[in-house]
Amino acid sequence: MTGLTTSPVTGALTESIETASRDELRALQLARLQWTLQHAYGNVPLYRRKFDEAGVRPEDCRSLDDLARFPFTTKQDLRETYPYGMFAVPRERIARIHASSGTTGRPTVVGYTQGDLDMWANVVARSIRAAGGRPGDRVHVAYGYGLFTGGLGAHYGAERLGCTVIPVSGGMTERQVRLIADFEPDIIMVTPSYMLTIVDEMERQGLDPRGTTLRVGIFGAEPWTEDMRAEMEGRLGLDAVDIYGLSEVIGPGVAAECVETKDGLHVWEDHFYPEIIDPADGSVCADGTEGELVFTSLTKEAMPIIRYRTRDLSRLLPGTARTMRRMQRITGRTDDMMIVRGVNVFPTQIEELILRVPGLAPHYQCVLTRPGRMDELTVRVEARPGATAEGRELAALIKENIGVTAAVEVLPPDALERSIGKAKRIVDNR
Repeated sequence: MTGLTTSPVTGALTESIETASRDELRALQLARLQWTLQHAYGNVPLYRRKFDEAGVRPEDCRSLDDLARFPFTTKQDLRETYPYGMFAVPRERIARIHASSGTTGRPTVVGYTQGDLDMWANVVARSIRAAGGRPGDRVHVAYGYGLFTGGLGAHYGAERLGCTVIPVSGGMTERQVRLIADFEPDIIMVTPSYMLTIVDEMERQGLDPRGTTLRVGIFGAEPWTEDMRAEMEGRLGLDAVDIYGLSEVIGPGVAAECVETKDGLHVWEDHFYPEIIDPADGSVCADGTEGELVFTSLTKEAMPIIRYRTRDLSRLLPGTARTMRRMQRITGRTDDMMIVRGVNVFPTQIEELILRVPGLAPHYQCVLTRPGRMDELTVRVEARPGATAEGRELAALIKENIGVTAAVEVLPPDALERSIGKAKRIVDNR
């Protein structure tokens, strides 16, 4: 983390590339993209085959716009080449392996050279710094450790920044609360849904969440809303900022919010090139248009990734606190969209409406059934402790704002199973 300067616009501490001109950044991106395409074509049989089938070669990329001529990579490609078929370097150069859970099939496997691990630590350190973290801060990491990229990604990034890391991992919520009280961390890194579980446990133990030393929460790994930000900032008295990543691209640290603006996540475009495409036909959309987020790595050695379809829905916007473009917070995923009687419904839409109803807590599940010929949606949501709440107001808001009829079951506090990682928002019983 060298070469830091103070931004004349925001006063934030940044690396020079974060505030370079768009022309400087695009020149760097093109040079790195051309290297990546050559590296992938020359060393990964799948990419050689896909490029040849599409009739393109790496040398056909003469501008950033030419990337649209190259084929997409999908999760299925990674599963078909399991475990090591996407690696572009000899096995002896692989310093670490991570993988997805593989709950819906074969896991997707990702490899890293030591150079990749250094780059990853740097972008996570940059993300923590953008969120307000500084060397010497104590960072409570409650993401899971192991093959999941969250825990170790946060851990090494915080160390790279010069922070003191408290590697708690997920689970054992009572212990999480005790360690926050005893170790007095400045920053917590965790999924937003599990942060709510920790806050509930603080209140159960009689601890005032606003009385802890936490001043920054860096939340990622699942979609969350502006209303959820307001909920957590209000209950905890901290700055809640978003971080984005996925293992296929690197892990956490692909993009991050800047605490001085909190207006979307700046993509670290010197390492990851973003596109937005129409999920139906794959055409590239103009900045500002909502669509599916696609990433191409620019500096990865072990496993370059070309136009990876994330299935996440977002839009690209001009930079504010940094030169690099922002991505709007993820509004949903193409594969978690519920189609209820012809209407597209995302869990984040339900969450926003839940947080409008006094007495309802943002612990919920959307249950899909088909008792006859038509799909039915039931929202199971918890009441806040000590509150009396009915489902009629939420059902009316869902009908008015989303356009579907949903049954609402209001459950007592703690009735829904808690997740220590990503929350399971959809239960499909059709």
